[in-house]
Amino acid sequence: MDWDAPALTSFVADLSFRHLCCYGAGIAGNAFAFVLFVSPLPTFKRIVRNGSTEQFSCTPYIYSLLNCLICMWYGLPFVSYGVVLVATVNSIGAVFQLAYTAVFIAFADAKQRLKVSALLAAVFLVFGLIVFVSLALLDHKARQVFVGYLSVASLVCMFASPMSIVNLVIRTKSVEYMPFYLSLSMFLMSASFVIYGVLLGDGFIYVRFTFPICLDWKSV
Repeated sequence: MDWDAPALTSFVADLSFRHLCCYGAGIAGNAFAFVLFVSPLPTFKRIVRNGSTEQFSCTPYIYSLLNCLICMWYGLPFVSYGVVLVATVNSIGAVFQLAYTAVFIAFADAKQRLKVSALLAAVFLVFGLIVFVSLALLDHKARQVFVGYLSVASLVCMFASPMSIVNLVIRTKSVEYMPFYLSLSMFLMSASFVIYGVLLGDGFIYVRFTFPICLDWKSV
């Protein structure tokens, strides 16, 4: 294909603008995700202050930890190329979710502590198995597909897990157990990463954030 100078200049300009929008959306997704990650801080300050987990559930944080680990693995070069913003945001997210879970375990009663500790062990066992299977048994292309589908499933579970608290919100007529800003941050993060995935041409990114947008729109 022959290119004249104006056409080539226009093509490069369009390509640069596309990349700028793509990474702009990715950075915005990281920023909204950070807001999402720190939004539970008041809840855990209350837990520490009162010395009790009260009626708060650790389930969303366990699901979030597993999702962050799987999506972090998907974003690393071992699995995918050119999606470093997915790896960075989920690495940070995994640290936050692990910290929240540790605080919850520290202040939970014996029954809750045992349950959450078992779930936490299961998360790391599952993640270790995913890493082993993807590295030992699959080539790079198959590895991306395998981890990509798992990331979609784990993200749906993560975003659906707060729905388990809806009955509590209805029963108590209080949103303190399901903060508005948590749902709003999830929605904005999802929208940003849908745009990022579309512009990047990565179906596993934009598909897995489409369903959460519907869930979070209802929550908001």
